Amino acid sequence: MPLRLIFMGTPEFSVPTLLELAGQGHDIAAVYTRAAKPAGRRGLELVPSPVEREAKELGIPIHTPVSLKGADAQAAFAAHGADAAIVVAYGLILPKPILDAPRLGCFNLHASLLPRWRGAAPINRAIMAGDAETGVTVMKMDVGLDTGAMAMIERIRIGADMTAGELHDAMARLGAGLMARALGALERGTLQFTPQPAEGVIYAAKIAKGETRIDWGKPWRAVHDRIRGLSPFPGAWCEMSGERVKLLRTTRGEGGGAPGVALDDRLMIACADGAIRIVELQKAGGRPMKADEFLRGTPIREGTRLS
Repeated sequence: MPLRLIFMGTPEFSVPTLLELAGQGHDIAAVYTRAAKPAGRRGLELVPSPVEREAKELGIPIHTPVSLKGADAQAAFAAHGADAAIVVAYGLILPKPILDAPRLGCFNLHASLLPRWRGAAPINRAIMAGDAETGVTVMKMDVGLDTGAMAMIERIRIGADMTAGELHDAMARLGAGLMARALGALERGTLQFTPQPAEGVIYAAKIAKGETRIDWGKPWRAVHDRIRGLSPFPGAWCEMSGERVKLLRTTRGEGGGAPGVALDDRLMIACADGAIRIVELQKAGGRPMKADEFLRGTPIREGTRLS
């Protein structure tokens, strides 16, 4: 029979799982998400999270607590009488009383092959590190940071030029199906758990501002992986002819030269070894453009140095 669930998530990555579980007929008693944030030019308009928007469409009660550490918040959570809580990129720490409240526990969909890339930015970090594959993991949560016992894993190949945005979307769809299968096994009482290995633990720290400026003095592969791992957000950037430009898509180039110097008139840029070709980019405040369109308005001639 369907489970009574609490769903906890915030960004676009969480939405496919919410929709999948609702479509499977589970009784979603409540959705917990981060509160609406100010947006717009003046910051006066409150914009709800993607999960809140979908929950409203589905008619599910929505909760946006600032914290789950207080006794009142914990009592309200327990009052839902949930069989399980499903957590997908929620954004708040779940204290032990919250973890213990659902009858069967709290289950997290994490965007990596645990224990590699525990933490906040697993999709970006996997690409930035040049990983050939990653995946999604369903685990039963405990009080540690992504340390719970694993139930199911699904792998996905990372293409040579794949961006973080493309991988994000593919993993969101993959994870929704995986969580649905995990809950099916949970309903039948057949879901099994494996402790995470002690070896291979790597943390995926949040992306810092200082990591977004391109260092042309790195090998071409490191430059390429940094650019695609930060695309489309927050975006890796450099200066071209005095303008700050975000690079969104690159591929391996040909030739070599002084790092940061254009090797032709078509955005082939030298790195410490080898080169990359810029395929898509975006001026500050502008829209994404293919290289040919960009060059029609802003020619970058052979020998131009990017910084």
